Amino acid sequence: MIALSLTEIAEIVGGQTYDIPDPAARVTGSVVYDSRQVEPGSLFAAFAGENVDGHDYAEGAVAAGAVAVLATRPVGVPAVVVPDVTAALGALARTVVERLGTTVVALTGSAGKTSTKDLIAQLLQRQGPTVWPAGNLNNEIGLPVTALRATEETRHLVLEMGARGVGHIRYLTELTPPRVGLVLNVGSAHIGEFGGRERIAQAKGELVEALPPAEEGGVAVLNADDPLVKAMASRTAARVVFFGESEEASVRAENVRLTENGRPSFRLHTPTGCSDVTMRLYGEHHVSNALAAAAVAHELGMPVHEIAAALSEAGSLSRWRMEVTERPDGVTIVNDAYNANPESMRAALRALAAMGEAARARGGRTWAVLGLMAELGDEALAEHDAVGRLAVRLNVGKLVAVGGREASWLQLGAYNEGSWGEESVHVSDAQAAIDLLRSELRPGDVVLVKASRSVGLERVAQALLENTTEGEVAGR
Repeated sequence: MIALSLTEIAEIVGGQTYDIPDPAARVTGSVVYDSRQVEPGSLFAAFAGENVDGHDYAEGAVAAGAVAVLATRPVGVPAVVVPDVTAALGALARTVVERLGTTVVALTGSAGKTSTKDLIAQLLQRQGPTVWPAGNLNNEIGLPVTALRATEETRHLVLEMGARGVGHIRYLTELTPPRVGLVLNVGSAHIGEFGGRERIAQAKGELVEALPPAEEGGVAVLNADDPLVKAMASRTAARVVFFGESEEASVRAENVRLTENGRPSFRLHTPTGCSDVTMRLYGEHHVSNALAAAAVAHELGMPVHEIAAALSEAGSLSRWRMEVTERPDGVTIVNDAYNANPESMRAALRALAAMGEAARARGGRTWAVLGLMAELGDEALAEHDAVGRLAVRLNVGKLVAVGGREASWLQLGAYNEGSWGEESVHVSDAQAAIDLLRSELRPGDVVLVKASRSVGLERVAQALLENTTEGEVAGR
């Protein structure tokens, strides 16, 4: 963070200082809310959660080097005390971003946000110092914490914006006003909470509504292949740039194909030229993510040949997202267990099917170890059934549905699509899946592991990779 004194911070957030021997002491390090991440010069934000109260770690944080604690009560060590720590973080982020004047790029969408954010970051950092969130820090806490990592040298600040309801993205844009806003898609993620895709579109479109007008440099980057996103062009005064495979897109892909190991290859078209791309990432769904990143980079002055080179070299920066590891015995594990919704589940299955062509040539099989897709509301039964059916249509060798009711719907979909005998199986939990796979996997097999974060299926992937340190991690 840019260096600020505790007195300045208190003024910005409307707080009071307690137990501070030197009010001129400056925060020069990061703002963190996990005391294990404290470094010399940090500001430690203490949140009171259901199970853990950060205030209890205040003394240890200061001992580890934190200059002070942002808290809701005095804690016996240097502190700036405020009524609401979340609101205070937001106010601090807003002030810092305004002072820096860095170019803020914000993105949202129902699927692909984190992967696209990682691609954008890898492109823009070739143009100058770039700050972006680790993982998916995209809410009212993670976003300001990320923004507060920016310094005077930061040229680009890339921020992911998530929403669980109408008004959430509008709030985030008020904390860090973007100049470039990207909307990837409107899908089924959190549809149970929103109440329909139209409501999701309403929420996602708050991003483009917050952009400055075209004459002030505002740019809305929209997916021409998604009708609900394309329609957002009428909701912004910013200049609109379309990406996609549609002819209407000024940044588009042609001759899209997958290599024999499932990596996308295509010809990138931009208003200033064309260039070929072959990605290190897996799955055709990354073409849309790459086009979105390319459109942003192009708008910020990056030449097309540099964009293509960067996309061809870019890897995954976030764990458990199509993380491909080949074991020494020839079994390949695809850990995509961080989260799941119907769109990302279908994309992962198609990537598995593409990888399966090469696997079958080696005598291997494809396995889809799948679990719950959360927060689908009334759509849950139909969506889980559809995913089970798709696994059969894509000729996945074996479906392992893990968990309770929703997992049974996955298997039912596969059964009704024609999966007989041992082509699909329903197991109760992750350990049962691990036991099954350990007993049946053979060299050449490819295993996809995917479910919503709450299921914790990453344990399956991790267990299958134990004692396989010689394996090669691809796509990184």
